[in-house]
Amino acid sequence: MKLRNEARHLSTKAIHSMTNAVTAFNSPHEAGRLTAVLLQMQHAFEMLLKAGLVQHRVRVMDPESGRSIGFERCLHEAGMLPAIKLTAEEAGTLRAIDALRDDEQHWYAIVDEGLLYLHTRAAVTLFDDLLHRVFDQRLADHLPVRVLPIGTEPPQDFSTLVQREYENIAGLLRPGRRARAEAEGRIRALLAMEAHVDPDSMISSTDVRRVIKGITEGKVPEQVFPKLSEVGAALQGEGLMVEVRFVRGSGMPVRLVDDDTVDAAAIRVIDLQKRYHRNAQDLAQSLDLSAPRSLALRRHLGINEDPKCAHTFSLGSQKSVRFSDNAFTKMRDALRSGIDMDAIWASHAPVRRRGSVPTCMQPGCTT
Repeated sequence: MKLRNEARHLSTKAIHSMTNAVTAFNSPHEAGRLTAVLLQMQHAFEMLLKAGLVQHRVRVMDPESGRSIGFERCLHEAGMLPAIKLTAEEAGTLRAIDALRDDEQHWYAIVDEGLLYLHTRAAVTLFDDLLHRVFDQRLADHLPVRVLPIGTEPPQDFSTLVQREYENIAGLLRPGRRARAEAEGRIRALLAMEAHVDPDSMISSTDVRRVIKGITEGKVPEQVFPKLSEVGAALQGEGLMVEVRFVRGSGMPVRLVDDDTVDAAAIRVIDLQKRYHRNAQDLAQSLDLSAPRSLALRRHLGINEDPKCAHTFSLGSQKSVRFSDNAFTKMRDALRSGIDMDAIWASHAPVRRRGSVPTCMQPGCTT
């Protein structure tokens, strides 16, 4: 496959970062090891996804900031591109790696060695899958098998590792241990792993306090980390040739509540700005529509009234409507189905008053 220049540079950076991640994992020196593994591993996937998007001429530069899109947007675009075909399980693995990296980079996390091995080995497996899927290459073409992650114990089932770590945390929280800081670091790592099944998850001090409350009250792991019960790991091969892929199962039902006094051990905080990250202009540009015609289509589909698609943010007297990827998908699918935009325009076009411009064309418009 002939690579575009930008794609070649990005894929080379990706391979270098994955090599550095594996080297850091296998290092006998503990100082800074976890940080190096997570930062290099997340960077490897961001560069690889961007290389794939660039190769297939998907725009990766944000028109507003002039900078390349972030990791979450890369995942969304990669999931939409048939050439990459990023599955929900694969996206979950990458979100978990990104969440672990984010907490380690901006605060601190303590990751059980077995769980770190499982995620690093899954990362190598997935990196190889994507490299072959998008560029028809293998990771072994760029580095020898002998440098892949090596663990000092056989890989174990994900649920077994979570149970072991849960018991470790419970021990750290016993009266008199004075190990709360270490317990919090390990809790943050487990919360980050819920990103396997929850794309909107984030880690907050509120989450950590709820987990501590649940553990000290003697709740079982399935009550405190309900989403982790949906995660499993499929292991194939042995020794240096072991492959790890995270898979989803059926877990406990999860309640969403707004009241902090409700007895919920680990209800996750959702970052609404992360979920509703598109403004009206970005939505229109992504669909190759003018702002007025995009507004007409939104009105026809009821996008602004759908809480899964739109949310109104208020700052004092100012209100701003932002849109989620669900809005983009719903509008894109309508256009692909051959919907009659001329008829929609006739029914839902913005009202134009003499001497004025359509509402959605006025400066600062978000509707």
